[in-house]
Amino acid sequence: MSVYLDHNATTPMRQEVRARIDALLDQGLGNPSSLHGSGRRARQVIDDARMQAAAALGVHEDSVTFTSGGTEANNLALLGGVGRDLAPAGGQRPVLVTTRIEHSSVLGPAEALARAGHEVRLVGVDRQGRLDLDQLRSAARGARLVSVMAANNEIGVCPPLARVAECLGAGKDRPFLHTDAAQAVGRIELPWASIDLASVSGHKLGGPAGVGLLVHRPGIGLAPLMHGGGQELGLRPGTEPVAALGGFALALELACRERAAFAARLDGLARELWGRLSERRGGLELLGPPLELAPGSPPGSPPERLPGTLNILAHDVDGKVLVTRLDLEGLEVSAGSACASGSLEPSHVLLALGLDESSARAGLRVSLGRTTRAEDVNIAVEILGRTLGFARAR
Repeated sequence: MSVYLDHNATTPMRQEVRARIDALLDQGLGNPSSLHGSGRRARQVIDDARMQAAAALGVHEDSVTFTSGGTEANNLALLGGVGRDLAPAGGQRPVLVTTRIEHSSVLGPAEALARAGHEVRLVGVDRQGRLDLDQLRSAARGARLVSVMAANNEIGVCPPLARVAECLGAGKDRPFLHTDAAQAVGRIELPWASIDLASVSGHKLGGPAGVGLLVHRPGIGLAPLMHGGGQELGLRPGTEPVAALGGFALALELACRERAAFAARLDGLARELWGRLSERRGGLELLGPPLELAPGSPPGSPPERLPGTLNILAHDVDGKVLVTRLDLEGLEVSAGSACASGSLEPSHVLLALGLDESSARAGLRVSLGRTTRAEDVNIAVEILGRTLGFARAR
């Protein structure tokens, strides 16, 4: 049986969540928009799930809109916020600011906005993926929305969102701050007081695929991406997946409750894996911020690196070829984002770090999760050490 270390792509559903979904399915719930008994019971499940999700995140339940996942939540935040007036009667179209290392579900809507005539400003990062805050401060002037992910899915860098929010200024004309928190929830603490919109995905934290949510502060004007129904206060029409939402809310509650212990365990396992692998096989580079805290960081500082995420570069190895060889050896990892794994293009994240195209194709993402054991790390070190040596010798 293979060792699975691709948890940033998706992580196995928790047994408690599966049991919750099965129990809801067995109740024979109706359409939650129906007025009869089975419909009202379904509506109650959704209402309870919204309260459970909001309580887990520490936000008001009225600020939670359920979606089909993180991608739809990101699209709703950007296209429904910045692009809700794609053809305004007059005046300048709203401006979007985002970074060069965002997930494709943010950069894709950004490109759509640019094609529609909106100005999109991209902020760069340094060689370790750290955001240029001075550039961000300048770019944010006059913008409607700034989107900065809470944790990068490829290299694990965690921008300082509280400082990002400070760069946006104060007052009624300051831009809203959106964050793609799909990788962050359940692994790092988020400064919710500084965030206006946040996207969350169910299958990244032990819940089912196909569900997620967007947190949005009251008063932020959003337009629906789809039309034809009044569900989710008109922001997300379509019959709700009742059982999946109930399971998602439970997964979210458990992930937030266990966050500190979970993050500490993942961090320890990742350090062990990288330390042993780098000793065994020289010439490897760990992309992204260092595993250690930055010099002079005060105790309790937020992490710069997402716990359990390593992006390893062997300069003379093709990442996708290596992933296939590792899979044959019994280790499941990835080269870059799962959403772009079928692409022959180099990683846009690694290119943004300043790597050339050849190196940007060679990054190997190893991401640990709740089911990862110390034994899995031992096996991964052995397989990686052996396979990297063979691939480089070729």
